[in-house]
Amino acid sequence: MKRLLSTLLIGAALLVPFAHAADEPVKAINFQFTDVSGKPVQLSDFKGKWVLVNFWAPWCPLCWAEMPTLNELNKRSDFVVIGVGLDYGPDEGVVGETAKSHNMAVHSVIAGGARRNPDSTYRQVGPVDFFPTSYVYDPNGEIVMFIPGQVRMNRLVTFMNDYKKHPARR
Repeated sequence: MKRLLSTLLIGAALLVPFAHAADEPVKAINFQFTDVSGKPVQLSDFKGKWVLVNFWAPWCPLCWAEMPTLNELNKRSDFVVIGVGLDYGPDEGVVGETAKSHNMAVHSVIAGGARRNPDSTYRQVGPVDFFPTSYVYDPNGEIVMFIPGQVRMNRLVTFMNDYKKHPARR
């Protein structure tokens, strides 16, 4: 059953060239993570801001190609980026070291475990079948976008501006 669900999700993701904006916002779980320095991070901490949760792996070159975009987004006063490192092996310290070596300047860096672990961090957000994968929450804490692959600044900003202009869609 899990394999069938994964196959369906991958197939659906391949049909979407960049991202999928939900027709209706999806009520999100108030995720609760702990960053690499031991500080708790939860969705409700960012009420009133856009939040992008980005799942990456230390061995993923596409993840590092999008890092300048994520760092730039995180500089916005209305935006927060949380980077969750997955599939890094037995040494959790690799997540912080890798983030630092690639100049990851986001709000929080989380060591999320492995995708195969039943208690992996990603299970509080949504499926991660490949890297990078991101989820965007609106300022009310609703999931409004799934981004399979790299985040593109112009497309995300256009989506956010359109979302603000059309409150009837919410």
